[in-house]
Amino acid sequence: MADNERTPMITPSEVLEHVYCPRFTWFMNVQNIPQHEETRFKVRKGREVHRRRATENRDYLRRKIGAVKREIEVYLASPTLRLRGIVDEVLWLKDGTMAPLDYKYTEARDTVFKTHETQIVMYAMLIREVYQQPVTRGFVAYIRDGSQLLEVPVTEEAIAKVQLLIRQIFDIIATGRLPRRTPYRIRCEDCCYKNICV
Repeated sequence: MADNERTPMITPSEVLEHVYCPRFTWFMNVQNIPQHEETRFKVRKGREVHRRRATENRDYLRRKIGAVKREIEVYLASPTLRLRGIVDEVLWLKDGTMAPLDYKYTEARDTVFKTHETQIVMYAMLIREVYQQPVTRGFVAYIRDGSQLLEVPVTEEAIAKVQLLIRQIFDIIATGRLPRRTPYRIRCEDCCYKNICV
């Protein structure tokens, strides 16, 4: 949660880690034990793809969406939302709304991963707050084996769920209490904290 802003803020990645297991929040932000995720292959590969994608021509995806303007790798922060992050692309659409576009180094799918939906909603919230423009949807492009573009509706219900997650995270940070671990024990097998989590 290190931040140069006066108001403490978290990133979409921290929210997704909290969803995966609330103890990530406790280990990272209360105990200040980093997870060293850079050693994991998929994370390294994903970062490499993100860097390469910034220079590639993906105009056909934007045309499919109806984008009339774009900004790449946009840092957005909102003390009101207590959220900050870098959006792969911020798009201006023909219908007068704006939308986030996020690239994932994952195989094409018929539906968006729940975690990716949550991430898009957070980016949409940031765009809406910073640009003061309507954001009703966002997009995920799965690019491991071509390009599969999927739309994510941004609803008030989805925004409320994200706001609840953010409140839960800041509650753990403020109180320092150890939250319950994930009920899905399979997640513990690949967790970087498994040897110190009691």
